[in-house]
Amino acid sequence: MRFSPRAVGLLAAVVTVTIWTGFIVIARASAQRTLTPFDIALLRIAGASLVLLPWGWWMVRRRTAALGASATASSLAGISPLPLRTTVLLGTLGGLLYAMLAYAGFFHAPATHAAVLMPGSLPLWTALLATVVLRDRITPLRAAGLALIVAGDLLVGGSSLLAAFAGGDVWKGDLLFMSAAACWAAYSVMARRHAVDAVQATIAITAFACLAYVPSYALLVGLGAVTSRLALAPWSEILFQLAFQGGGSVVISGIAFTRMIQHFGPVRSTMITALVPGLSAIGAVMFLGEPLHWNLVTGLLLVTGGILLGVLRRAPPAAAASPVPSTASAPGRTAP
Repeated sequence: MRFSPRAVGLLAAVVTVTIWTGFIVIARASAQRTLTPFDIALLRIAGASLVLLPWGWWMVRRRTAALGASATASSLAGISPLPLRTTVLLGTLGGLLYAMLAYAGFFHAPATHAAVLMPGSLPLWTALLATVVLRDRITPLRAAGLALIVAGDLLVGGSSLLAAFAGGDVWKGDLLFMSAAACWAAYSVMARRHAVDAVQATIAITAFACLAYVPSYALLVGLGAVTSRLALAPWSEILFQLAFQGGGSVVISGIAFTRMIQHFGPVRSTMITALVPGLSAIGAVMFLGEPLHWNLVTGLLLVTGGILLGVLRRAPPAAAASPVPSTASAPGRTAP
């Protein structure tokens, strides 16, 4: 049974919103348990690698057997189905930096801040980068939405910066959250620019992250430069992080997000995540017992309203909305 591109795009959006909401709540809960952010990043990469590295190896060899010398370039000893330059670029942004910055942020700031600042600042960074890289145009309505997002982010993060003078460190988490969003925005724009297939992009960033991060982590832990608590964590916690952070947040969510980019474009895709801030904040209050202060509520409303303005903008003419020719439109692709 084949679904229409619109149906696949909408399904990808639903999956992305659901997993992103769970990611924020679960990552904050994980920060209050045994593992360090470096440990969680390791389990995220390892869990995804168990699924995606064999998949990438099989994909490259099947493509080579079918096309021979005319097959598109692969890299990393035939594990990544994308060329080396694209693999390193996307892997650094979407595989390494995003994970390390986001997980480190949860050790300093609550999930309610992440709910506003990560999905909230994502449309802002994406719109700015898409303007420069993709020559996208910011309409007046979208500009108004971005202004609301900036106001909401400042309302939440600004109070943390002011509290830094009193010795607080929540501002560190807020800056890490916004930096993580900037990295993911850069990944989404570059994925669109290079017109990469959803599955291939996710395999490539995981392959690069595995080969770059795992040896570095082992070396730094061995030298005592990085603290690891893997030996202290129960197996149930380790297995859960492997499954959710690796299988859910990378494999399923990563492919779904990239597929959503292919259908809606990077800016509209990040605007569609309007439900994530509110759902994540509600989840943080219900499951983590975090308070919702007035500035958080107001910032949440401003950010959500700003994202909705981007979603409700009038659709561009059909000629301007024509899909970009890419490997993503090749027959037989797997929906993310």
